[in-house]
Amino acid sequence: MATFAVSGATLGVVRAGGGSGGASSARSGAERRAGVVDTPSLLFRKKDSSRAVLSCAGATGKVLVPGSGSDDLLTSDEPAAAGPEQPEEESQIPEDIKEQTAEANPTGGAEDKLESSEPTQGIVETITDSVTKGVEELVVEEKPQVIPKPGDGQKIYKIDPMLEDFRSHLDYRYSEYKRIRAAIDQYEGGLDAFSRGYEKLGFTRSAEGITYREWAPGAQSAALVGDFNNWNSNADTMTRNEFGVWEIFLPNNTDGSPAIPHGSRVKIRMDTPSGVKDSISAWIKFSVQAPGEIPYNGIYYDPPEEEKYVFQHPQPKQPKSLRIYESHIGMSSPEPKINTYANFRDEVLPRIKKLGYNAVQIMAIQEHSYYASFGYHVTNFFAPSSRFGTPEDLKSLIDRAHELGLLVLMDIVHSHSSNNTLDGLNGFDGTDTHYFHGGPRGHHWMWDSRLFNYGSWEVLRFLLSNARWWLEEYKFDGFRFDGVTSMMYTHHGLQVTFTGSYGEYFGFATDVDAVVYLMLVNDLIHGIYPDAVAIGEDVSGMPTFCIPVQDGGVGFDYRLHMAVADKWIELLKQSDESWKMGDIVHTLTNRRWSEKCVTYAESHDQALVGDKTIAFWLMDKDMYDFMALDRPSTPRIDRGIALHKMIRLVTMGLGGEGYLNFMGNEFGHPEWIDFPRGPQVLPNGSVLPGNNNSYDKCRRRFDLGDADFLRYHGMQEFDQAMHHLEEKYGFMTSEHQYVSRKHEEDKVIIFERGDLVFVFNFHWSNSFFDYRVGCSKPGKYKVALDSDDGLFGGFSRLDHGVDYFTTEHPHDNRPRSFSVYAPSRTAVVYALTE
Repeated sequence: MATFAVSGATLGVVRAGGGSGGASSARSGAERRAGVVDTPSLLFRKKDSSRAVLSCAGATGKVLVPGSGSDDLLTSDEPAAAGPEQPEEESQIPEDIKEQTAEANPTGGAEDKLESSEPTQGIVETITDSVTKGVEELVVEEKPQVIPKPGDGQKIYKIDPMLEDFRSHLDYRYSEYKRIRAAIDQYEGGLDAFSRGYEKLGFTRSAEGITYREWAPGAQSAALVGDFNNWNSNADTMTRNEFGVWEIFLPNNTDGSPAIPHGSRVKIRMDTPSGVKDSISAWIKFSVQAPGEIPYNGIYYDPPEEEKYVFQHPQPKQPKSLRIYESHIGMSSPEPKINTYANFRDEVLPRIKKLGYNAVQIMAIQEHSYYASFGYHVTNFFAPSSRFGTPEDLKSLIDRAHELGLLVLMDIVHSHSSNNTLDGLNGFDGTDTHYFHGGPRGHHWMWDSRLFNYGSWEVLRFLLSNARWWLEEYKFDGFRFDGVTSMMYTHHGLQVTFTGSYGEYFGFATDVDAVVYLMLVNDLIHGIYPDAVAIGEDVSGMPTFCIPVQDGGVGFDYRLHMAVADKWIELLKQSDESWKMGDIVHTLTNRRWSEKCVTYAESHDQALVGDKTIAFWLMDKDMYDFMALDRPSTPRIDRGIALHKMIRLVTMGLGGEGYLNFMGNEFGHPEWIDFPRGPQVLPNGSVLPGNNNSYDKCRRRFDLGDADFLRYHGMQEFDQAMHHLEEKYGFMTSEHQYVSRKHEEDKVIIFERGDLVFVFNFHWSNSFFDYRVGCSKPGKYKVALDSDDGLFGGFSRLDHGVDYFTTEHPHDNRPRSFSVYAPSRTAVVYALTE
């Protein structure tokens, strides 16, 4: 039998209840701040060194998937046979794990170690347990190991000398990372092999039949049940090894067909400390909620070869600058309904391409039983949401995006898990500490969710394999990791104000286990997929976040610059007459040198009920009556449209090396997001009213942005022009950036980026003639983008045919200058042409 590590945490009894999240699941913006592998995995090592290649032959015939409107599900024609007797494996229990991994820990003895989130207990104990006895080896074709070996982790001190004062913490952090890497190399055959847990756990198919394995150490008995055996718990009982891995082998039927037909429902039935329960496999690849039912069902997903989607187009190379269109499949239709992968592929992707974005970031891909959680309360980590279609539909969507030259990024959730005990991981084996920390540490009090124990060997396997699965199987081009701030600190960033003091980042509140996991997953992503993108959502501003792991960093490519959106909301609560130009510039440019950022004026957070989009802050109810061009405008509409464009351009111009926008916000979508929901009873007994399960506010009115008789159209045209300007000039990633003017009285901001000069006049009434603009390069400048252009809903106060010649007249600490007309509430970009 295969043996797997048991978490070092003490097993306990799961709490009663669970549920699917409730109102707190839909988190508001404020809440969410808070060489060659030549050694098989030790878990599958035998005395016999011969290897069999794993066959993935598809089942024949078509099988109906639950939820398709038919109850006529296929079941097995033959009773399942017991698995063949397995040969015994050689026991290879290391005598002293710490001794064998000492080379990976240059900081030496325990007296030098900082306290962390149980940094050694779970890992060391579980490595010791990771030894196998008697399982037939499942080996796939070996791949070259391209994941680089750990470096010395010392370059961070050259990049940022201020880190020297925290060398003990950072060196300890890196030593922990190296120790885990060394243990993975020694006992699992390397990070490449370790991250392919889905090839051994869950359902795997060979030429002879189906093997199902599940790590559930708290269960006292287990059986595989489903449509294939009429849900008979006595038909296919599983065997358990000493480390809590349950296993069963189902040979093919006499006609060669698989014992479990494709598309049929399956669960594992366990007798646990919390009672008998049916659970969906933690490694399930598809999960469906049948019409009229509350619980989800795991689906055995193994379509015939002729039904499997075959990718046709190569994945695009990582662009120099990222322009991301943040999307949600379900709400991407103008109609009040749940949209599909297929419709998004055919209708929305061409729109994204036309607008000038080069990447689409998709939310809510991992299955989540509670739609209103926005996909952030995941129940089935390896399954794409069935609300939107099948796994093959998702693959087709991604392939079409690649054909259009768009990167597809997945909003992946490894920061927490749904507390749903019916469909998810919570209390999976009847204990509180299976995948999660026990007690209060394992529960996020604000998000009402469970927190992973990153010090558990099997949790590392699960999460690393999960990231690998989405890249390998679906060809995603990278990830936006959600809630990284919550992961990196034991306080989860809640009720904490980060002032920038380094002691806030490198102390006892840091969860070293979680940071080490992030280093490992970034090693994996960048090693196997060099063009993949890793973005971390971090509001804390942790130093080293976007420095390569080999140099001592956490390894992300980009930090999501969340403070910018917060600043705009803060300012929009005030009159723009009181805005401070220096404050705006400081917020946009306050990022760590050499660490790249993706910035945004607003994301999905600001579009949720309980918050307000920039357009709503600016124009409010006037948007309902005065957006038609055949009607007179209002001062509020004129002001709102002008500032909406300026806010977006200054954010893209100064904010970072990448830019993000949530779908619909580019044209000032007039409605908030409100998921369909019924009334809910809160813990204090009060009732939170629902919206009659309406989808009216859970959609995107793209027709408004396309209508050339509405003012939304001009805002959309400006957003498109912004992206095409960046595509042509590449200003976001230019090394040359200089802010020459932040004039508080004039309300003017002027800066250079690349060969462009940006002039922003935020004054509500003053337009300036012959306004002198400093610049570095001599020559002729012309207008490259004008927010006041009539095409963009402006007043066309500038003549775009005018040439602007520089003079050797120093101004604002620049060696040259030229004079312009700067209309009020207008942004103009000048490009050097000669």
